Amino acid sequence: MIDTKDAVIMLNGIPESEVEDIRRCLTALYMIREGEQPLDRKFGLSQEFVDQPEPVARNMLALEIMEKTKQYEKRATVEKVEYSLGDAGQTIPVVHLKRGDL
Repeated sequence: MIDTKDAVIMLNGIPESEVEDIRRCLTALYMIREGEQPLDRKFGLSQEFVDQPEPVARNMLALEIMEKTKQYEKRATVEKVEYSLGDAGQTIPVVHLKRGDL
């Protein structure tokens, strides 16, 4: 099972003055399911990857994270999405970001 609520956000090359705000915005984006946010039903991550085989789910989620980050957080660009194993056996996304094109 992939757990997006515990996603690790790694920010590289982003000014310290912006790091916490970007981290807060991306945490909200990655924790919310698409369709749950009133007035912006596209905000959040699609859950289409759920119930897919693990390799397919990882690819679908990585693509979703890249697309939604590009759409909602212009200050950061996804470099890569890796995965780590949590204590309870869940798969946790580790998102590496760099300064985006403003």
